[in-house]
Amino acid sequence: MAKRAATAVIKSASTRPPMRLPPLPTIREIVKLYRLNAVKQLSQNFLFDTNLTDKIVKSAGNLEGAYVCEVGPGPGGITRSILKAGAAKVVVVELDKRFNAGLRLLSAAAPGRVDIVNDDILTYNMAKALPLDLAVPWEGDPPNVHIIGNLPFNVSTPLIIRWLEALALRTGPFVYGRTQLTLTFQKEVCERICAPPRTSQRSRLSIMSQYLCQVKHCFRIPGKCFVPKPDVDVGVVHFTPLVRPRIQGVPFKTVEKVVKHIFHLRGKYCRKGAAELFPPERPDLLENLFTMSEVDPTIRPWQLTMSEWDRLAHAYWDICQREPWVSNYDFRAPKWEKFEIPTLPVTGER
Repeated sequence: MAKRAATAVIKSASTRPPMRLPPLPTIREIVKLYRLNAVKQLSQNFLFDTNLTDKIVKSAGNLEGAYVCEVGPGPGGITRSILKAGAAKVVVVELDKRFNAGLRLLSAAAPGRVDIVNDDILTYNMAKALPLDLAVPWEGDPPNVHIIGNLPFNVSTPLIIRWLEALALRTGPFVYGRTQLTLTFQKEVCERICAPPRTSQRSRLSIMSQYLCQVKHCFRIPGKCFVPKPDVDVGVVHFTPLVRPRIQGVPFKTVEKVVKHIFHLRGKYCRKGAAELFPPERPDLLENLFTMSEVDPTIRPWQLTMSEWDRLAHAYWDICQREPWVSNYDFRAPKWEKFEIPTLPVTGER
């Protein structure tokens, strides 16, 4: 029995991937060796400081034996830190094939632990990146699956909105469970994502992120740490999906529409932005929205609490259920593209 146990321990130790990487050229040397100039159109900025890449990875939590999808690895600085942290597998998704040679060096140094995917992260299906047997129940602890990335500035906002929608639907990277994300953003975007209620930075991104996730602003990276130096500083944000969203029973697209329209005129009373949800021929619908939600129409969007956003989203969704044409109304559409608007008012309370 003792011999069998010892054999099992030896086998386990031998199959565990080695965490220490062999000597490799520095990231700065990789960039120089392969003449990897940053492409401004792709918002590329390199981070050479290993202390900072290690700190980004540490913000993701314990990565021992984890499966990680890294977005935009570039020359592989953060990838090295992920491997050093003990990740079992790293799938790097990089659109720019110029970085492949440097990433292949890293793959050779960590056999079986690095997969290189040349694809656009905006269209890449992360549900295919990792084994589905990593999935755990949604109500339990988050899976040992992480998304980490130094996001290009030009895709960071549409990308996080796309992931938040996938989270709401439990598709893409969230088929594994409450997959955690650790991402970089421009400082201003980071502040908006994490802004608490009744602060001037509160925005559409604040509501969409915080109704689905617990968000944490981990730390700030000065712009001078990047090459080439961007015009702004960078913030690192950690997202942990909530077991139960703070707005339940309303489709993601509906919540997004309500939040987007009301914040469209963020400096005005929230009634002004909400008016764009309905045609001017039906003022009764706007009145219904605030009556049913019991929200003061004369406060500013950034002053609304999550509870008030919840009630507004439910009130709008109830109106859409009673008058289905409302969900298709777009105030920006040319007049000749708009459909015939029913004149019967919505009656009754929610």
